[in-house]
Amino acid sequence: MEPAFDVVIVGTGLAGLATAMRLADERRVLLVDKQALGAGASDWAQGGIAAVVDPSDSIEAHVHDTLVAGAGLCDEAATRFIISQGAEAVRWLIGQGVAFTPDGDSAVGFHLAQEGGHSCRRIFHAADSTGHEIQQTLRRRVRSHANITLLEQHMAVDLIVQSGRCVGVYLQSVQSGPVTAIAAGQVVLANGGAGKVYLYTTNPDCATGDGVAMAWRGGCRIANMEFIQFHPTCLYHPYAKSFLISEAVRGEGGVLKLPPSAGAEAGRRFMPEHDGRAELAPRDIVARSIDYEMKRLGLDYVHLDVSHLDADFLRAHFPTIHARCLEFGIDITRAPIPVVPAAHYTCGGIVTDTAGRTDVAGLYAAGEVACTGLHGANRLASNSLLECVVLGRAVAEDILRGSRPGIAPVATWDDSRVRDSAEDVVIAHNWDELRRCMWNYVGVVRTTKRLERARRRIQLLREEIDEYYASFHVTRDLLELRNLVDVSALIVASALARHESRGLHYSLDWPQTLARALPTVMSPRGGYAAPS
Repeated sequence: MEPAFDVVIVGTGLAGLATAMRLADERRVLLVDKQALGAGASDWAQGGIAAVVDPSDSIEAHVHDTLVAGAGLCDEAATRFIISQGAEAVRWLIGQGVAFTPDGDSAVGFHLAQEGGHSCRRIFHAADSTGHEIQQTLRRRVRSHANITLLEQHMAVDLIVQSGRCVGVYLQSVQSGPVTAIAAGQVVLANGGAGKVYLYTTNPDCATGDGVAMAWRGGCRIANMEFIQFHPTCLYHPYAKSFLISEAVRGEGGVLKLPPSAGAEAGRRFMPEHDGRAELAPRDIVARSIDYEMKRLGLDYVHLDVSHLDADFLRAHFPTIHARCLEFGIDITRAPIPVVPAAHYTCGGIVTDTAGRTDVAGLYAAGEVACTGLHGANRLASNSLLECVVLGRAVAEDILRGSRPGIAPVATWDDSRVRDSAEDVVIAHNWDELRRCMWNYVGVVRTTKRLERARRRIQLLREEIDEYYASFHVTRDLLELRNLVDVSALIVASALARHESRGLHYSLDWPQTLARALPTVMSPRGGYAAPS
């Protein structure tokens, strides 16, 4: 008899932990993470969680800001549903013990930050390490709950779908042991985005698109994968891997300037020339503006300058950024920060409704892995943590409302393939080639020719990876590469299908924006619904 649980949750970011906490009083939950508990992107979130609590703010204003940032592609009903629950989400986190930055002079008792695209201050934060504060608080609670079983250092291989229903998941120890079939009444995918599909990213190494790829292979539609958000300001330094400079830095008065390598233009503030909102424009606009200036002048980076702000204020509000930059010899109170855009957030994903339900019965998705319609063509800053908490609750409530399904017997894993391979170097080479291909041809600014080149190269890589997967014992590196190539193919196909520029997808061949905004929906059963 294979191990069985009422609910298996794959991923222990905020969406996974929030779902588990809402379920565990009434269901036996298995939480699975291929790394340590909660070591994913949620823990890295600096900015905060957007919620309407201040009397001077309104749900309508937050919805409006989200729809504008989403460039006409947000699902308005889903957007209102999620945003309307912001205050409850923050109260729940506070009730769990999350310590947001206080402010005795504020009407709500907490310091509220403002970030690009927001019309007012509505970002609850814990200094500049909000994700870490939330994650470590929920991790403590999850570890102490008797109904939650933790399985760390285990990779999800594939969903188990029988007779049209998801009845479990195949798991493997990252030490490449045997693959185990885990039976479940329901499965929740909460295993994040796909930033590692690109050579340069702010994401942790685990962001390899596992959930999207598994759901695609399991029969789910995938939507809007062309909309990859590039964070405008990732720290540029040869030893500073994947460290972003929070949106809130610009929200508090940081300005973007050209560096000394710009020659006669050095020190010039350039964002007002690109957008009337300057540094507070949405991320896609700021990222494209930086990309334009870098290509125009042949720059490796631009400068983000906060040295004109009060030094004590900077140290108090951005202690993590201040300390990290000091490690590389950059004192942000005195000198500008070198920054570049980097892949940051996957706005598309598994198609779900506002209860997290997917196309496959028994399978749910929440967080960055899902596409609820909230983010549209460009995610508004700090809406992601909000979506994780709200959808975590919605998934749990939908599961608890239904009757508890029986646990079906599941098929065991066929492990008849060759145990080991002497060609692990092929995996490393293909991993690097794929990510460079995506960075060079499917980046901030795109062309049809580049996308076609990417599609051809990805197809060749897919054939080689599929052959390798069919022949040899699976390992984490091979599984992640397999997932990355599936996700890359979806991103490129979605980008080629969109004959316009909208939000995060900007094409030099299709610079206009169509009057009607339509999602790009890919179906594993064949064909897609694309904008025309």
